[in-house]
Amino acid sequence: MSKNIYKTNVLKLNHRPERDKRITTHCALVGRAFLADSFYFSGVNDKKLIMTIKNISKNWGGKYNIKYISKPIEFIKKEKKKNTIIIHLTMYGEKIIDKIDELKKIKKKKNFLIIIGGPKVPKEYYELADYNISVTNQPHSEVASLAILLYLLNPESLINEKFNNAKIKIIPCKCGKKVIPF
Repeated sequence: MSKNIYKTNVLKLNHRPERDKRITTHCALVGRAFLADSFYFSGVNDKKLIMTIKNISKNWGGKYNIKYISKPIEFIKKEKKKNTIIIHLTMYGEKIIDKIDELKKIKKKKNFLIIIGGPKVPKEYYELADYNISVTNQPHSEVASLAILLYLLNPESLINEKFNNAKIKIIPCKCGKKVIPF
């Protein structure tokens, strides 16, 4: 979906369908809308979540992968061995405004795996990350922090309207809603 040679993937930790259904779905949707390549999640393997995101991609176009990861620490370690840059979004991290230029330069040369938390994130994730980044050092939503990071990495994502094989499309309008078959 993205024009970049290098991929940006998202890993949502500890999905709990009974508590996180909408949050995890919104994280996956933000990743897709801001041109991430894949969305991974750990915690409970939620087939309904997978089908929801696959159906959205089928109708709205683009190639976006979603996959359950049973052992996220092992997954992250494998990614690190592939020279992927691990970015953990946390309110305890370094300020994004101080690191974004550095991250944009790296993005031209390497794949990124962005980790977003769920319930209390164990220390090991902080230690495995190449960057622990905060969009603010105040409590906030992982949905918002993911959107801000992805936008800052790729501002063109807001103007990119090329989601191949879309079956439906929104026509922007001043008032009302206009959705057409495509």
